[in-house]
Amino acid sequence: MPQILIKLIEHLQADDAGMPELAALIAKDAAMTSKILTVANSSAYHRNQRAVGLEQSLVSLGTDMIKTLVISESVFQTFNSFPHSASTDLRGFWKSSLTTAVIARDLARQTDYPHAEEAYLAGLLHNVGRLALLAAAPKEYAFNFTARDDEALCAVEQRTLQITHAEAGAWLIERWSLDSFLADSVLYHHEPVTRLEAAHPLIRIVRLAHLLCCHTGQQQAIDEAARLCNLDGDKLELIVNSAARQVEQSADYLSIDLAGADDIVAPAAYAPPLVDPVQQRLSEEVRNIMLVSEMGQTFARQNGEASLLEAITRSARILFDLENAVLLLENPTGHALHGVATGEGQQRLAEFVIPLNQGGPMARAALERTLAYVNRDGQTHSVPEEQLFRILGSDSMVCLPLVANQRCLGVLIGGAPAWQLQLLQKRERFLLSFGTQAAAALETAMSERGHAKRQLAHVAEEYREASRRVVHEVNNPLSIIKNYLSVLDSKLARREPVVGEMSILNEEIDRVGQLINGLADLQPTETSRVTDVTKVVDDVLRLFRATDFVPASVQMVVRMQEEPAEIDGDADLLKQILVNLIKNAVEALAAGGRIEIANRGHVNRERKLYLELVVSDTGPGLPADVLANLFSPVRSGKEGAHHGIGLSIVHSLVKKMQGLITCRSGKTGTTFEILLPAKGSNSQVAGVQTRAMDSA
Repeated sequence: MPQILIKLIEHLQADDAGMPELAALIAKDAAMTSKILTVANSSAYHRNQRAVGLEQSLVSLGTDMIKTLVISESVFQTFNSFPHSASTDLRGFWKSSLTTAVIARDLARQTDYPHAEEAYLAGLLHNVGRLALLAAAPKEYAFNFTARDDEALCAVEQRTLQITHAEAGAWLIERWSLDSFLADSVLYHHEPVTRLEAAHPLIRIVRLAHLLCCHTGQQQAIDEAARLCNLDGDKLELIVNSAARQVEQSADYLSIDLAGADDIVAPAAYAPPLVDPVQQRLSEEVRNIMLVSEMGQTFARQNGEASLLEAITRSARILFDLENAVLLLENPTGHALHGVATGEGQQRLAEFVIPLNQGGPMARAALERTLAYVNRDGQTHSVPEEQLFRILGSDSMVCLPLVANQRCLGVLIGGAPAWQLQLLQKRERFLLSFGTQAAAALETAMSERGHAKRQLAHVAEEYREASRRVVHEVNNPLSIIKNYLSVLDSKLARREPVVGEMSILNEEIDRVGQLINGLADLQPTETSRVTDVTKVVDDVLRLFRATDFVPASVQMVVRMQEEPAEIDGDADLLKQILVNLIKNAVEALAAGGRIEIANRGHVNRERKLYLELVVSDTGPGLPADVLANLFSPVRSGKEGAHHGIGLSIVHSLVKKMQGLITCRSGKTGTTFEILLPAKGSNSQVAGVQTRAMDSA
């Protein structure tokens, strides 16, 4: 809208505005100044040979004529900027607009309406919606632009375009943000007179002016409208008779060619034949399926969750002609909707929260998985809803749930003009299909993000578990080293040789280093070393006995067979296993008892040869609940941060040596039976199978 017209409207609404202010306003617009000078120097106003300046022109024209010229020229500049207006015969349109404007101004003066120029402007603009529809849909509306301006035209417009020219004009004027009833007067200028009894005077004036201009044959409607304005037939006749001369004069001043306008025949509005509703619905469904499918491919091509969210809001705006769109996603607990910043200027959305238990259309859409529509006017809204209206900058909202696999991931909020909600309601199936595609893509993206998080968490947990195991295992050699240091102290005091003790200390320090270095290797490593079980048992017993770790009340017995007891496995791993089991056994015999380590010889298990090693004690036995979860990390009653994982470590070490471990426990004690792969067991079994096949 031209700025001079906006300023002029403000000037018209000011009670104390005078000629100086009006002159200052016009002087700022060169084109408008030129128009004023041209009219003032015309033969109608100027009698001398000498040209007059702006101030003299304003005085000679008078306030009313100046306002008429400024309003008319500004509006016609606006009309001429509409697309397709230059290629269309507008003579009939100009004639109707000017006539309605002149009549509306005279009606305002007759009814003592204080803003006569506002009524003139409303008359000029009352059919601006026809230009808007021509600009928006030139192919569909070209014929009906020249059609008779009656209720039949409005019905055809509603059926073919889903909006009448009255609604389009009102919407356009509303966007100019005028502090006036101008938009309402345009919206209701086809309204039945019986509905306008309590309407604002400007609305009644424009309705009557429209009837006097375009519907002179509808005498009953004219009489009813005149009654609402408290005017009789004689006054109306004078107004109509003087209108023709004023329109001709205004057109001349504004250089608008109206020649032949009265000869233009206005046909009845044309509506194309009705389409078979079944065929139309089928076509719409096919189109929607294709669009939704394309959207699904578009979403799948997005790289990352942020670009996907932006693609969803952008696609929604394009497909459904939304003014703006934002996304609210459910939080992990499903108790609230959180805003998502999907572009510039929407960072505040990241802190926007709507609790689902407090009701409202957004919460209802998420909880009930249904579309919700919200109008700003005529309703009381919550603070979050008012915030969303301001963020979107729209008169109404549509709330689309994003549902995937019966789970609502969030809600897409689209802003639209109030008149557009009816169109969106007709496209509900398309909206829901779009929401399903968007939710499926979003679920995939969130699943991939969750998988990556789970992988990181799994690795972190593995390292934490490995750290706990290392700390637990390091405590064993550290305890042995500590005890040996006390033995060294006493031997050195007695000046006895300590070569053996130093050798053991070096071994245990090396074992601590190996355990710590193993923290970096989470995966079990295969080993092919051969270990003498008897030697490892002797080494472990020597450690415990030399350090006084085993109290005098606990008897330790070893039963080894005479034949070689060799296994395929690492000696250090076996040493860790025995140290853990013996420590547990010693702790179980607080009141004294017996610990036995025995080699029971070879066992064939599932056609594989094992060496059976047994560690038993005569303690009180294990409770049933502990025995049931024996080889899993459990909460221990012992003191210390890393107690309760010893037997789980034993189990993992036995598995690492490709062995088996079982436990028997009762009131007479606890026995751990360990099966470790005998030396060459794999090749021996293979040889037995080969010989069996040869003999067969």
